[in-house]
Amino acid sequence: MRLAVDPSTDPSDYAYSHALRARFAETDAMGIVHHASYLPYLEEARVAYLRDLGHPYTVLREEGIDFSVVEVFVQYRRPLRFDEVVDVHLSVAALTAATMQLAYLLTVHGEVRATAVTVHGCVRTDGRPTRLPGWVRELAG
Repeated sequence: MRLAVDPSTDPSDYAYSHALRARFAETDAMGIVHHASYLPYLEEARVAYLRDLGHPYTVLREEGIDFSVVEVFVQYRRPLRFDEVVDVHLSVAALTAATMQLAYLLTVHGEVRATAVTVHGCVRTDGRPTRLPGWVRELAG
């Protein structure tokens, strides 16, 4: 396991926040968001973060770079429910030469609902590992 991050439950510890609304299609018969729906929430926030940094994922892919997900950890603390606005906070938490770990905190009105970590390997379009771009390394410094 590559995970080396214990995500904080304090929103002020995160560099970025992205709001989204839990959709009905993502819930079960009790209106609770299905556990598998959390991964697209993390992805949506991650893609928005890159766009906000001036490095949209589409441009990264055009440049021949991809951030493959190699591990995911989610700790479910309280359920998310249909139509709640979820704030997905995220920060770059740890880096190696070719991997990055992002920490996430999911809250509703400031209440902690989940924490998560994703580990990404930087790869070229042919799938071979490559070094993280310099701008990524600057995010952790």
